[in-house]
Amino acid sequence: MAEIIGVKLHVSKKRILATIPLAGAAIAYLVIREHGLKDYLVGVAPQFNVNLVDSWTWMWDFIIMGAFLIAAVSILFGKRWIRIAPAGPIFLCGSAAILSLDAFFPYDTLGPLQYVVPYLVKANVWIINSFDLGTAIAKENLMLLRGEHGPMALQVFWPSAGVHSIIIYSLVMMAFLLKMNIERKRKAVYFVIGILGTIGINMIRIFSLSVFVLKVSTDPTKFEEFHGIAGEIMFLPWIFIFLLIVTSIETKRMKRLVS
Repeated sequence: MAEIIGVKLHVSKKRILATIPLAGAAIAYLVIREHGLKDYLVGVAPQFNVNLVDSWTWMWDFIIMGAFLIAAVSILFGKRWIRIAPAGPIFLCGSAAILSLDAFFPYDTLGPLQYVVPYLVKANVWIINSFDLGTAIAKENLMLLRGEHGPMALQVFWPSAGVHSIIIYSLVMMAFLLKMNIERKRKAVYFVIGILGTIGINMIRIFSLSVFVLKVSTDPTKFEEFHGIAGEIMFLPWIFIFLLIVTSIETKRMKRLVS
C-alpha cells in the first residue's frame, strides 16, 4: 500500500479478476491449516530434522502468502512489479527464510546473529531496575526476573531479540528506497533512522516480555502466547507507518520542487 499510493497505474479488470482464484487458494490454505494440515506439518517435522516446530509451521504460512503475493503482483503489473511493489514479497519471503533458519538452526546455533543479544539484555535489565519494576539480573543472554508473581528465568535468543526484524527491515527498506528518485544522502538518512527505530522497537519488545513476567504472569503457557505475537504486533505497524511517513515526506517535497 505504501508503495503504490500516489502512483498512477492502469490495471485492467481482467487482471484484477485473475487474482481472485489465487486469493481463494491462499484463503483455502489458511482454512485447511486449522483443520488438520498444521497437525500433519507437525507430524512430518522430525523427518526433516526440524528443531523448532512452531517456526516450521509458521514458515509455511509465509511461503504460501509470499507465493500468492508474487503471483498476484505479477498478474497485476507484469515484470514491472519488481520496480513497483517489491516490499511486500520481500517481507514475506524474508520472513520465511528467517523462520527456516530458526526451525533448522535454533537458539544460539547461528553465533553471529546472537552477538548483539547480551547487550540488549543488559540494557533491558538496566531499565527495569532503574524504574524499580522488579528485580532483574543479566548474565549473557539470560535474564533472571522476580516480580509480583514470583521468579522466572528468560533466555533470549536472536529471533526473540528482534534481530530477524532488522534483517527483514533492511531488505524491505533497501528495495523501497532504491526505486525512489531522491538523493543518496536522503536515502541513507532514512535507512539509518529506520534501523534505529527498529532497534528501539526490539527493545520495547524485550521490555514488554519482561513486564509481562514481572506484573502479569509467570505461567509458561500464558507467556508463550504473548511471546508468540509480541514481535509482530509491534514490528508490522512500525515498518508500515515508517514507510508511509517516508512516502508522505518525499511526495510533499516533490510537489514543492515541481511548483
